[in-house]
Amino acid sequence: MPPAVELRSVARRYGSGDTSVTALDDVSIAFPPGTWTAVMGPSGSGKSTLLHCAAGLDRADEGQIILAGRDITRAPEHVLTELRRRSLGFVFQNFNLVGALTAEQNVALPMRLAGVRLDRRAVKRALADVGLGDRGNHRPRELSGGQQQRVAIARALVTRPAVLFADEPTGALDSRSARTVLELMRTVVDERTGQDGAAPQCIVMVTHDPVAAAAADAVVFLRDGRLVDRLAGASARQVADRLATLED
Repeated sequence: MPPAVELRSVARRYGSGDTSVTALDDVSIAFPPGTWTAVMGPSGSGKSTLLHCAAGLDRADEGQIILAGRDITRAPEHVLTELRRRSLGFVFQNFNLVGALTAEQNVALPMRLAGVRLDRRAVKRALADVGLGDRGNHRPRELSGGQQQRVAIARALVTRPAVLFADEPTGALDSRSARTVLELMRTVVDERTGQDGAAPQCIVMVTHDPVAAAAADAVVFLRDGRLVDRLAGASARQVADRLATLED
């Protein structure tokens, strides 16, 4: 299968002249379907910029980005919006749930925004898949942080996206809740990919946590906007040690 996401010689700069900052510098990387990749690096290394460019949330100055089989490098905003609604899922550190809505209503939001018919069975199944089938009528304030993040994951997955982008998904959680969320993401890749004829799902996750990164299939490291290393099957200690060498 072709990559779920691919960056080809991508560069992204902010500002101009003497104040110009290069966030990504000639980055080429492919994220295959059915894989989970963690992206790590020191502060300012370009992690979030890589994720935002890969997801079409930010524009590359140079290079090419292929997402879910489409070249989005110069795609107009309405095309990007439609692609994000139908082919991508997003999970962030702060959950981004709508406080006035129930868990079921939050999970249903992507369908409503995409203008597709609401599939209540799919919504209930998504909540059941994250272990919250009995919390559908609860609002965010009635749920723990870990439960809120699981609702956010259910919302991200309800449309069966080709790619799930996660930005520090365990950053606001205690260790026990973080472990539950990581186990859930592992299940997404290992057990849910390819179900019902859908393409295998891909996760691209930015994190600063070596434990979270070690749960992924591979970890890629950035420094000063460049890819500098990749580890596969590494332990949290190995990830932490490699990260430390980049922060010196």
